This record gives sequence, C-alpha cells and structure tokens, in this order.
Amino acid sequence: MNYLSVENISKSYGERILFENISFGINKDQKIAFVAKNGTGKTSILNILVGKDTPDNGQIVSRKGIHIAYLSQTDNLNPLETIEQAIFSSENNTLKIIQQYENALKNADDADAYQKAFELMEQHHAWDFETQYKQILSKLKLDDLTLQIGSLSGGQRKRVALAILLIHKPDVLILDEPTNHLDLEMIEWLESYFKKEKITLFMVTHDRYFLERVCNEIVELDQGKLYSYKGSYSYYLQKKEERLAIEQTSVAKAKNLYKKELDWMRRQPKARTTKSKSRIDDFYQIKEQAHQRRNSHKIQLEINMERLGSKIVEMHNVSKAFDDKVVLQKFNYVFKRGERIGIIGKNGTGKSTFLNIITHQIPVDSGKVIIGETIKFGYYTQDGIDIKEGQKVIEVIKEFGEYIPLTKGRKISAGQLLERFLFDRKKQYDFVEKLSGGELKRLYLCTVLIQNPNFLLLDEPTNDLDILTLNVLENFLLDFPGNLLVVSHDRYFMDKIVDHLFVLDAQGNITDFPGNYSDYRIYEDSKPTEEIIREKKIDTRKKSPNQKLSYHEQREFQQLEKDIARLEKEKDSIETLFENNEVSSEKITETSEKLQEVINTLETKEERWLELSMKLEG
Repeated sequence: MNYLSVENISKSYGERILFENISFGINKDQKIAFVAKNGTGKTSILNILVGKDTPDNGQIVSRKGIHIAYLSQTDNLNPLETIEQAIFSSENNTLKIIQQYENALKNADDADAYQKAFELMEQHHAWDFETQYKQILSKLKLDDLTLQIGSLSGGQRKRVALAILLIHKPDVLILDEPTNHLDLEMIEWLESYFKKEKITLFMVTHDRYFLERVCNEIVELDQGKLYSYKGSYSYYLQKKEERLAIEQTSVAKAKNLYKKELDWMRRQPKARTTKSKSRIDDFYQIKEQAHQRRNSHKIQLEINMERLGSKIVEMHNVSKAFDDKVVLQKFNYVFKRGERIGIIGKNGTGKSTFLNIITHQIPVDSGKVIIGETIKFGYYTQDGIDIKEGQKVIEVIKEFGEYIPLTKGRKISAGQLLERFLFDRKKQYDFVEKLSGGELKRLYLCTVLIQNPNFLLLDEPTNDLDILTLNVLENFLLDFPGNLLVVSHDRYFMDKIVDHLFVLDAQGNITDFPGNYSDYRIYEDSKPTEEIIREKKIDTRKKSPNQKLSYHEQREFQQLEKDIARLEKEKDSIETLFENNEVSSEKITETSEKLQEVINTLETKEERWLELSMKLEG
C-alpha cells in the first residue's frame, strides 16, 4: 500500500541546484534510509516531504487520512510546558484517557470519577498502551516528567521529541539523524524497537550498524540522481560498487570515443548534412559522459607529525565531582605512545569532562594530570566552529595552518586537505555562512587536523557527517600515527578505529576494556544469568529422574547437567581473562567469538534441560 509518492521534484537556491526531477515512493511497512553527501539536500527533501518546504516543481502526493510525523534536528516543543504536558498535549485519544485515569487516582475521594476513568481504560484497551509508553520514557531516560522543557539540554529535548513520536505511533515516521544525542544503550534499544515494530520509516542517519539492522531499502542521492537498493546497507555497498565499476567502464569507453569524435569534428567542413548533425548531437552526449567525475577520495597519508617523546599523558589519582555528582574517582593511567582509545558510557557519566580534564580545560579536585613536553593536542569539541561573516572556507582553514608535513619532504596543503574532505576547489571559495550543518562539522575537523597534532581528542566527531565523509575520516585516522582518544556513539566508527575502551560508569569509575565496541557487547551480553533457570536447577537437582522421562531422556538429562557445569566453568574462565586484562590485542576477536560460542551452546543446553525438568515435574 502506497502511503506517499514523490513526483519529479526539484529544488535550487539561486544558481545552486540541489536536485532535479527526482521521484520515489514510501509504502506501508517499508524502512527506508536516505543516503547523500552533506550539502546535497537531505534535510531539504525531508522538509518537503512533511510540508515545511515546497519544491520548485513537482509534487508530493500522500494517501488520504495518513498521519506523518517528523523528527527534525530542531524541535518545536513549548519551553513553558513540562515533559508530561508536552506528551499529553496531543490529539491522541488514548493518551487523554490515560491522563484522565491518572488524575482520578490522585483524587481518590471521587469514586464516580475513578469508576468512569477505569471503565474507559478497559473499553479502549489503554492498559497495554500505558505500559508501552512508560517503557519508551524509561528507555529514553525521561524519568522526571515534571521537568520544564526550557530547562532541558539539547540532548534531553531531542529525546522528548523522539518519545512523543514513538508514543503517538504515526503511519509514517520521517527521521533526521534519530541516533544523535542518544547514548549507546538507547541506540541499541531504539534499533531493537524499530526492528520488531511494524512501522513505516523514512530516515536520514549516518549510523551504519543502525542502517544495516533496521532498514530494508536504501535510497541514495548521488550527483543529482536517485538510486534505489532493495536490501540492507551491506547489500547497498555491494551493488553500489558494481554500479560504479560499470560507470567507470562506460566513462573510459566514452573518453576513447570522444577523442575519435573530436578528431572528426575538427576535420568537418562548415556545411553539415543531416547525418553529420545527428553525429554532432551524439558527440555532445558522449562528451558529457566522458567528463563525469566522482568526488570520492581515499586517503593514504604518511603524516610526519611532531615526534612523541617518552612521556605522553599521565593521570595520578585524579578525582572530579560536580556537587554530589562524581565523574572521576582516583583514576590512574599512563598513556602509551600510539594508543587508540574509545570512551563509552551512558549520558551524564562525564565523557566530555574526561577530555576537558586531560586538556586542562577544567581543573581536577585532586590528583595530577601531567602532559609530556612534546604533546600537541588537537581537540575537536561539540561546540563546533565560530563563523565570521564574509569569511571563505579556505580562509578559515588557513588561519590554523597552511599545510600538513608528510614523510620524504612532501606536504599536503590546506586546499588539498579540504579536497580530501570533499570540499572541491569551487566550494573552497564559498562563504562559510552558506555551508550546511554537516559541512560546517567537516570544515571544523579540517581546522583541527591542519594544526598537525600528535594527540587527537575527538568528542562526537561523527554527528551530522554523511557516510562518505565518515569513510574519509576513518581512513585519515587509520593513517594517523599519534595518540587518539575518541568519544562517539557511532559503533561502526569505534569498531574500526579504536584498540581498547575506557568504560565510564555513574559512580566515577573507569574500566579499561581490551577490545573494540563489538567485543565489549559480546562480553556484556554474556554477563546476565538466567536466575529462574538457576533456581530451578537447584530445586530439580535434588530429585532423581523417574519414569516420567524415557530411558534415553534420563540419560540425556544426566549428560546435560554435566555439560552445563562444564560450560559454566569455561564461560567463567574466559570472562576472568577479560576482567584481568589477560587477553592480548591479537587474540581479542578470537577470544570474544569463543566466549559467544560457549554462551550460545550453554543457552541451548539450558533450554533443553528446562524442558526435560518440566516434564519430570509434570
């Protein structure tokens, strides 16, 4: 069933054409990701879909009566309302019934009002809805509904806006970077929610694991043309590579033909026959195809940064608290040369504070942070870049440096660095105020990198960056020979560039985990135990198998008990290796996979054991 059709829409701003005559549809239960470079019109298309902007030509046709909801980068919440008022100030009838019931609970003396509210809850099956919406609020860490919207941080407001959308269950959800401002736990919950819910999605996101696990179609806007891939993100990558290879072959053939036709054109007399005019028309089509260029770059840099001495950064018994909130508690660590560390933890655990402490942006309460004499920090913060009116892109970066030195006396100039980060020569002379949000983040990254630091600190560098830029940044960081400390909720990014993790908790403790994010998730998923099964085992093992089990089942039951005991010991022993940092970096992936294999086998055998034990009791 078609919910919404985009028919031949175009959009331009002055001479700048974003897209022309593009068409696609959104059908019921489709989960579509929209992929494009920063500055090519992703947000414009989302705004056009929901009626916040209009195309220059073409139209949007939506099915009569469908409800479309939009999560944009900026919300329109009333700052004077509380979170609870924002949630309930909608046209959702079930929410009004729940609110009526909750008000009746507060006025216990009015038995008639309570009875009426209770009956309405029953009549409209509002109990399940109430359970679900409270779960959504809990998962998004919106526990205090009395807080006023105006007092919330940008991240909290984003979570409130997302919660309202999910609670109201619209027919079509249009989402612009839904994982921004969510911590990793929230992202994984949202991913799981979208996977299991029958819901229609059209979203822009740079989170590649999210794309892979949630979306069943990728729509890409590339150089003004729209391409649709019916499948996951990995399928899209495969098919895009095939398409580009075919394009490259076509371009090469066109170039050869163009040379021949150019020679023919030069030899032609002024009088043209009908046949030659046709050939001339073909010539111009060939010329256009032969001169296609792709704006994708792969970085292979040998950076000649300032030498790192023997002392990098040392932290001795460092503590920091804000009033009653402890963010760091007697932390000790000596950074080694070339370490690449990711920092993870729930929102509010002090990830940005940790970076600020290392760079002496904020003082510690006790302890010492010693910085080596050779250390030159490059610090990318969430604050972004200060825009000066009338300044051009190339002028911004040259304020911070003219070039990055490479090995063998080579260097990469400011303009070349900008090109690598997808600012072509024309774009470099645009005024900064014309850039999109993602382009500004890209430029800010360039200003940090051009200073040629040997210790990079990146606080959420992936926010608002398109996937192509992320690939460029990842390649640059993989080539970067210095120290790297990064805070990011982008799991794919973290997996690719870090060697180990600092895991922050709410009590100010930091655990050093020797692996990337996926290794950590495997380890964490192995920790919860099936308490009910454990208790049941203790109870049932007091009994001996009787005739309610067949002879073969009795033998299987006894063998299962031995296998489970052996697997539990094996699981405990691998977990102990991780806890004591006894797994070498080369063996992390192999050991993590072994742990997951043990856990899966253990769960299978426990389920079978439980099945037989129920039969035994029955």
